Amino acid sequence: MSELPREILATAANVARGLAIDAVHASQSGHLGLPLGCAEIGAVLYGHALRHCPAHPEWMNRDRFVLSAGHGSMFLYAWLHLSGYREMTLDQIKRFRQLGSETPGHPELTHTPQGIEVTTGPLGQGIANAVGMAASAKMAEARFNTPEHAIFDHHIVCLAGDGCMQEGVAMEAIAFAGHQKLDNLILIYDSNAVTLDAMAKETQSEDVAKRFEAIEFDVQTVEGHEMDTFLTAFERARAAGSGKPQLIVAKTLIGKGIPEVAGTQKAHGEGGAKFAAAARKALGLPEAPYYVPDDVCAFFKEHEKGLDAAYQGWKAKFDAWKAKNPKLAEVLADSRASAFTVAEATKSRTSSATALFGAIPEFAADSKIATRKAGQDVLQPLAQATPLLIGGSADLYGSTLNYIGDLKAGDDDFKPGHPTGRNIRFGIREHGMCSILNGIAAHGIFRPSGATFLVFADYCRAAIRLAALSHLPVIYVFTHDSIGVGEDGPTHQPVETIPGLRVIPNLDVIRPADPEETAGAFVAALEHTDGPTLLALTRQAVPLLKEIPVKTRREGALLGGYVAKKETAPLELILLSAGSELQHAMKAAETLGPSTRVVSIPCFSRFERQPAAYRDEVLPKSCRKRVSIEATVTSTWAPYVGIDGIALGINRFGMSAPGGEVMKQLGMTAEHVIEAAKQLKGS
Repeated sequence: MSELPREILATAANVARGLAIDAVHASQSGHLGLPLGCAEIGAVLYGHALRHCPAHPEWMNRDRFVLSAGHGSMFLYAWLHLSGYREMTLDQIKRFRQLGSETPGHPELTHTPQGIEVTTGPLGQGIANAVGMAASAKMAEARFNTPEHAIFDHHIVCLAGDGCMQEGVAMEAIAFAGHQKLDNLILIYDSNAVTLDAMAKETQSEDVAKRFEAIEFDVQTVEGHEMDTFLTAFERARAAGSGKPQLIVAKTLIGKGIPEVAGTQKAHGEGGAKFAAAARKALGLPEAPYYVPDDVCAFFKEHEKGLDAAYQGWKAKFDAWKAKNPKLAEVLADSRASAFTVAEATKSRTSSATALFGAIPEFAADSKIATRKAGQDVLQPLAQATPLLIGGSADLYGSTLNYIGDLKAGDDDFKPGHPTGRNIRFGIREHGMCSILNGIAAHGIFRPSGATFLVFADYCRAAIRLAALSHLPVIYVFTHDSIGVGEDGPTHQPVETIPGLRVIPNLDVIRPADPEETAGAFVAALEHTDGPTLLALTRQAVPLLKEIPVKTRREGALLGGYVAKKETAPLELILLSAGSELQHAMKAAETLGPSTRVVSIPCFSRFERQPAAYRDEVLPKSCRKRVSIEATVTSTWAPYVGIDGIALGINRFGMSAPGGEVMKQLGMTAEHVIEAAKQLKGS
């Protein structure tokens, strides 16, 4: 361990405190407690211990730093600025929390161009994201390192507070990390005995060290303001070699530097900002705000030279690896984190929708299977064509059918001793699973997917929302998509879930009607690389809609909506549907005559992204008599049926009975469509 430059880093810690005080004071909004209380930790990490490179922020083998306690975002912005990240200028810090700035109130992957690894907002998410990054790093080491060239050997460092530790999602992820022996994860617990409302003793009394030791973590407890002590603990954690993830419990004084609030819940938010002038003086800073002295700038510029040298050394190793391993290099070039240029990565891509469709055999004309089973059949050739695709399930592989390879053999699990496995068993941890998937996606190497029952999307929603907000290309394979689940009853029958997910911006929700639309849905998910995709698949068997050409169904799912059955006489009526109820619209059209068109809209958001001319061609404005049918709450169909149309759906909870009987009882039939259409025609 090289000697720590204590004096200049102590100065830098106070400078970082000053930047946080000034930014929060100016915006009259923000959280000072963590940036002030963890300043020495930041100084050690960014001034000495972290492997990163401000001149090359895209470095694949950099250590990832995740601020799970995202409300303390000024901690991160201050240290990124001092470290030399070009985009994190002093002007951006002066615009903290202001319109259009790159310094929002919580770290956001898409708002700050450099140095932010993942969007952390709701507490605990960052811990789970860090666990996902650690899992991804383990997979990358196993998949790409060779005996001659270890191009991946970095660590994931996460700073979290009491609020993160109290959140259930964090505990789900931590248990997973311990079980999977993710010893490249270093979790720093800012233990300051304070939460927002009160002292932490009012809401927690567990022995954190014993708790983590019980779930297979190595634990160290240190004084967080003693830089040498913290560095010793950090270096010990980095080099542990115990096969266990690492926890450093750092005892800190929240709001250190503002005596009026330090150590109390008042320090958590902006309560101490009004003492800015006195705090600056006590910290040895001048009256003028946003002060960064020349010696601190000079230190970090010199430190950056060492970081750049480390990067250049790695780059030489990477180039040698690339020359010796062209096939592996081609695979890695298809990842989001590739060190190749965008142009090179684009040229290297062989996976177009056409190529992917070519890998999927057509389904037999007499097929009648659930779309979850169709998904299983589609997934296998797509996984062969997409080697960076990773699957996971929340203890439901036998039901969701998304295991890559042979589920019965179960021989390709990701686990200690087999980090090349493509299937992750998350256990009964739906929320943790989806947050971990976000971390895998943000890490940038692998394309993650995960599965559970659709009704449990409510457990996952916070993580799904953050994936959409962050433009992370996560794929959700959620099955048992409607009241067709049947006997399990209303607790397991999602009726409001699909509409509730459709309203999340940047999330594609695809509910295919039959096996061929399912093929299109999986390809659409793989092609959607700037946001997440959710596939909603049936438990019950559905007929193959062979009256619609295979090409039409597959490409129609890519487009989000298409004409499934075209009228043969002047258009008078349009029937619309999504998912398993399309069969009823098709059957009703046979009775309703040649002036009836049937439109399938498996994905509203994809359809809305099509040119207006195409959408108007599929749904001509001139035809206002429209009936939709879907086994969901009807609200999201209003834009398509219009004020003159009728939306058939289920605006109540389901019931326990065989699925077919529940569908019939709640009006999901062709007869109900015909009745509604006749009502329209008679009006």
